[in-house]
Amino acid sequence: MLTVNIADCVAERDGLAIQSILNEAIVNSTALYDDEPRSLETVTAWLDQKTNQGWPIRAAYDAADRLVGFATFGPFRPQPAYKYSVEHSVYIDETCRGQGIGHALMTDLIHQAQQRQLHVMVGCIDAANAASINLHEKLGFHHAGTIKQAGFKFGRWLDAAFYQKILSTPSHAFDG
Repeated sequence: MLTVNIADCVAERDGLAIQSILNEAIVNSTALYDDEPRSLETVTAWLDQKTNQGWPIRAAYDAADRLVGFATFGPFRPQPAYKYSVEHSVYIDETCRGQGIGHALMTDLIHQAQQRQLHVMVGCIDAANAASINLHEKLGFHHAGTIKQAGFKFGRWLDAAFYQKILSTPSHAFDG
């Protein structure tokens, strides 16, 4: 297990590392259904937008202060009735996978969601990604359904599995 420090991302400091992690996942895996690597400008704009909208972007730093993973969440759907639901994502540097970083980031992200009085966290995971599914199940997420052949990448159809965790928050839900 790798010991990490978890803190808020800073676009100016972390943008290049996040770009590298995302692009490795885009090029070599089905963790993202994107097929084109992202430019640093695109990543920086995305980070700025998330920050400006008040959504968390949490980073895991190793003992050398190197960003080795990150996690975030944002709106599940734009309609007001979904205001207590978020969709999250977590990505780990390819050299650090399987060392507990995803678990640490997701535990932190769950805490972030509870502090914000959210009720449901949703993750969309490629159905063949056993490591991510296992991580989510260990953290109390349950399979909520699979959309068969939702994506096409690397010459094959991909199934998108949705996992959800229902939180005990908010203390007082309201319409609107």
